[in-house]
Amino acid sequence: MYNNIKNITTLKAILIIATIGIVSCNSKTKEDVITIETSEPSENDIITITDAQFVSSNMQLGKITKQEFTTSVKANGMFDVPPENKASVSAYFAGYVKNISLLPGDAVKKGQVLFTLENPEYIQIQQDFLEAKSKLSYLKADYERQKTLVAENVTSQKNYLKAESDYKVTLAQYQSLQKKLSLMNINSNTLTGESISAIISVTSPISGIATSIDVSKGMFLNPSDIALTVTNTEHLHLELKIFENDLPLIKEEQPIKIHLQNNSSKVYNGNVHLINRAINPTERTIDIHGDLENPDDAKLFAPGMYLEADIITSSDVFDALPTEAVINIEDANYAILKQDTTSFKKVPVQVGKSSNGFIQILNATDFNADSEFLTKGAFNLITE
Repeated sequence: MYNNIKNITTLKAILIIATIGIVSCNSKTKEDVITIETSEPSENDIITITDAQFVSSNMQLGKITKQEFTTSVKANGMFDVPPENKASVSAYFAGYVKNISLLPGDAVKKGQVLFTLENPEYIQIQQDFLEAKSKLSYLKADYERQKTLVAENVTSQKNYLKAESDYKVTLAQYQSLQKKLSLMNINSNTLTGESISAIISVTSPISGIATSIDVSKGMFLNPSDIALTVTNTEHLHLELKIFENDLPLIKEEQPIKIHLQNNSSKVYNGNVHLINRAINPTERTIDIHGDLENPDDAKLFAPGMYLEADIITSSDVFDALPTEAVINIEDANYAILKQDTTSFKKVPVQVGKSSNGFIQILNATDFNADSEFLTKGAFNLITE
């Protein structure tokens, strides 16, 4: 009886020890799983920056803001003026350049004397005009008299026809010579024998700038020779070229962002005015005519200056950060989020489009509206 009780007690003790061992093993396994699930973020994600480091590294903070993202068509071309704003000046009559004092860049006004020409033939034209003018008065009076006489059957039809012919021939000569004098800038109404001159003036047909001068004093100038060019830059416009496959995207009144070649820091605004539907068969390009939005900008440029432009075809507004605030590491994108005064945290961000120095943040709702990010100096911190 005693032995049986002892055996039962011993068996219970063994069972208790085994149960404790099993529970202990299960508890250890459960503790391992919890530790993995509740592991803390890597300490490498937390960055401490002192005020001195922030200042010395020229770091800057910024928030996620709404920015305009555009789709555009690249174009290039030059500044130019309408045909009516450019005049190639020559003389209607050949002659030697008597006097010219203009320099390229000089401003001129419409009707201003540009240079003078000298030729003895000019004297003959003026003389012929004055002779025709003096004859015309007599011939007109005789013609009127013969007209009255033939109506009264006092004179013959032959005398009347001769008087009529002489008058009309001289009148034609007078009118022809008068127009020549006008082209020579000589006032036929004030011309007299004493004012006949071998020198004539050539005036500017438009107001503008003398952009090129191809004659000098003493040079013989033929009517076909271009003496100088006057350009009015008040209506400076854009002459752009796009490739033919971009034509469906371009419409009149679309905005244009303009900058000079190799200088994208300064941007000027314009818009599409006209679209040429003719394709250049060699370059496979199409001409686009654009206007500057601010007329005062025309004073900054000159016809013939090359330019680059972006024709804006669409525009959207997205949440964005400056491009410099987002760093790509091993196909993942990160930004530096401010935690407190000196503490920053590397956080993942999802990005979209890029435009005008900004990059779209697709997961902007993951952050507070007041969240501040390191917008300058982030690259050095993440890659160190």
